Amino acid sequence: MALHQKQPENFSSVEEQAAWLDETYGHLPAAEIVRLSIERFFPGAIGTVSSFGADSAALLKLIADVDPATPVMFLDTGQHFGETMAYRDDLSADLGLTNLQIVHPKAEMLSRLDPANDLYKTDTDQCCDIRKVEPMARAVAPFDAWFTGRKRYQSAQRAEMPVFEAVGPRIRINPLARWTTEDQANFMRQNDLRENPLIAFGYLSIGCFPCTQPSTDGDERSGRWAGQAKTECGIHLEGLVAMDGQG
Repeated sequence: MALHQKQPENFSSVEEQAAWLDETYGHLPAAEIVRLSIERFFPGAIGTVSSFGADSAALLKLIADVDPATPVMFLDTGQHFGETMAYRDDLSADLGLTNLQIVHPKAEMLSRLDPANDLYKTDTDQCCDIRKVEPMARAVAPFDAWFTGRKRYQSAQRAEMPVFEAVGPRIRINPLARWTTEDQANFMRQNDLRENPLIAFGYLSIGCFPCTQPSTDGDERSGRWAGQAKTECGIHLEGLVAMDGQG
């Protein structure tokens, strides 16, 4: 991956570039981080992956305000709630997003490893690997960087994450990292953003329907893989780097 020469520094690695970006710009407001990333740091070489879940609208609004043609990748696992699929289309129309890209699991992997569509019952990690992690690696492969909507308050694993971080040969940008639940709610209200309809039924974090339940204790992610130690599908963990480049 070629590092962009829009900045006054010469970088010897993606790790060095990410660290410099985080130190220099990580303190800025989310909207400014998004604008700079699209227009200056990675012009024509950045996208975002969105689940169109419980709090996806805020980041997508920030991106659309800068460039609604920014690629937005949606991982269609084949196990999404119908409400999420409808919300994806409605929110994209609301925001004027013009480059929605649907990424599917590989048919060969599904037929070989999950022929009955019930792998989630016996091996949730492998189910996420073939339905999310491998497609995610393909989705971000053409880009130098991508956005996520992750926030530090959401889990212990995210508590210390930087705004700019190196993931394999590219940079992951978390412009909302410092946001609180109040920041999220205020932004949604101020911009009159459409919510995923499942929120009204207590789903505070929304993934695939077999592994998502309403949250019962106020913890956003308590309804994900309830009763298991699992808290992440893997697209934000080391597995993505392992999958990267496998085609």
